[in-house]
Amino acid sequence: MPAAAVPPTSRLRVVSGEEELLRARAVAAVRSAVRERHAEVELHELAAQGLPVGELADVLAPSLFGGHRLVVVTGVQEAAGALAESLTAYAKDPDPDITLVVVHAGGKRNEALLKAFVAAGAAVDECPKLSSVGDRIAFVRNEVRTVGGRITPDAASALVEAIGADLRQLSAAAGQLVSDFGGAIDADAVARFHRGQAEVTGFTVAERVLVGDRHGSLEMVRWALQRGVAHVLIADAIADGVRTAARVAGLSSRNPGELARTLKMPPWKVKKAQAQARGWSIDGLQQAIGVAAELNADVKGAAASADYALERAVRRIVAIRADTGRGRAPAGR
Repeated sequence: MPAAAVPPTSRLRVVSGEEELLRARAVAAVRSAVRERHAEVELHELAAQGLPVGELADVLAPSLFGGHRLVVVTGVQEAAGALAESLTAYAKDPDPDITLVVVHAGGKRNEALLKAFVAAGAAVDECPKLSSVGDRIAFVRNEVRTVGGRITPDAASALVEAIGADLRQLSAAAGQLVSDFGGAIDADAVARFHRGQAEVTGFTVAERVLVGDRHGSLEMVRWALQRGVAHVLIADAIADGVRTAARVAGLSSRNPGELARTLKMPPWKVKKAQAQARGWSIDGLQQAIGVAAELNADVKGAAASADYALERAVRRIVAIRADTGRGRAPAGR
């Protein structure tokens, strides 16, 4: 990965390139480094498109109260001429109490602004598109190494072939593989992992939600949506899982056969619901049913974003389980 030219606390910094994940990481590294030096740093993040020059001037004006400021201006390739001129003028005499980062998504537009910053001594983080397979394989190997794992060359190649050019998906898969396979990843592990992701359904999402696996649940939601599983099917599966766990938990019997007859459900489904109900309280399950009902309305048009509604519901249900079920088993356990 391209390295920063100077430490990330330089007063002026350029983050430039087409790779969104690398840009985000570069900005995060600056933010972390500045916070280490200035615990009470004041943070400002502004989108360049449509940003009034006056608003930028206010943020960059000398402070009457002292302290350090980190100002990140994103999307400067979309900056209007007056804003670009204002940033260029500021770069000639930057305030020592401000770290200013300009983020450019690549291309020729407003390239002169970046050159002006570099001429003024700005540090540069290059975030080019990883267009070659070899670069993406190197990225995967580095991601695995970063989280404490090892991956064979053929496994890294197989993962890139399976997932493609999306660095966020490659990074997420690398982390999940290390977690799932104990840090040593070969081509067989990649094949099993990818096959499992390809088989994600609403019911696999629901299973992760009910056992309180927040990270796994969100990962399954994203995989399911990427593979075209309808929002309503995921929402229905979550609702069905919660209701079934509540029905099983609400009865005193622990005998799967007896419960199957009472609830008119197949024994295998009763056993699965019993396992999923462990760690829940009745009150928690009732709250989760309410969240599932809201989710059903949201994915059918009540919410502005069905993706967001799903992820929000997953987080809420997992949090309910943690808050209401910790240390207690559901009734009948």
